[in-house]
Amino acid sequence: MAEKASGGVQSVERVFELLELITDAGGDVTLSELSSSTELPLPTIHRLLRTLVSLGYVRQLPNRRYALGPRLIRLGEGANKQLGALARPQLQMLVERLGETANMAVLDSDMVIYVAQVPSPHAMRMFTEVGRRAHTHDTGVGKAILAQLDDEQVRSIVAHQGMPTPTTYSLGDVDSLLSDLDKTRARGYAIDEQEQEIGVRCFSMAVPHAPTPTAISVSGPVSRVDEAFGERAVPLLREAAEKISAELNRG
Repeated sequence: MAEKASGGVQSVERVFELLELITDAGGDVTLSELSSSTELPLPTIHRLLRTLVSLGYVRQLPNRRYALGPRLIRLGEGANKQLGALARPQLQMLVERLGETANMAVLDSDMVIYVAQVPSPHAMRMFTEVGRRAHTHDTGVGKAILAQLDDEQVRSIVAHQGMPTPTTYSLGDVDSLLSDLDKTRARGYAIDEQEQEIGVRCFSMAVPHAPTPTAISVSGPVSRVDEAFGERAVPLLREAAEKISAELNRG
């Protein structure tokens, strides 16, 4: 394999470039679409794809398009577990200081997936199963993540997944969502105002400079998670998000 001057292995870099291009395209692409998105020669793209298909990391569909393969699922699940383990001390700090359930989630194929949780000690508490997938527009973590993206990306995500309204507080159209995201960007954190479940409020903040869009949150009954709670929670969420970011980006 050719060695780059930087010390990296060129063919490995090219493989991951292709996988990321397929991911950015929504999970499946044509050979010509890949060719137009990279400076790699077409024969090189074809050779790398053939190798990835043989290993199960890419699939060739009946219509000749190329899609992400099933073997990536195992890698992703393992990475999510490690990400959750890395964040757990900071989530534990949030629960100890605030008394409510803390979560961490990442963006995955236009949905959020919960990768870690530390539950509240209260008998009446919020519980979200690790590994659960949820929409972005009606969850605190989802809106915190969307606020890091531009409006075109947000429109694309909700166009793919739709905007179901599980409660009367849920945002059901993209213009309302974009307005809410403007508020989120201005104040630096997102609020799920009973949009996922009646009686539940959530404060959430994005993890800065994360390799994949990531957010943490604290949530609980509206009777406890009120405006005064938010004033205490926001600086602690910011502290936790910054520490998680530092761990993720440690060289």
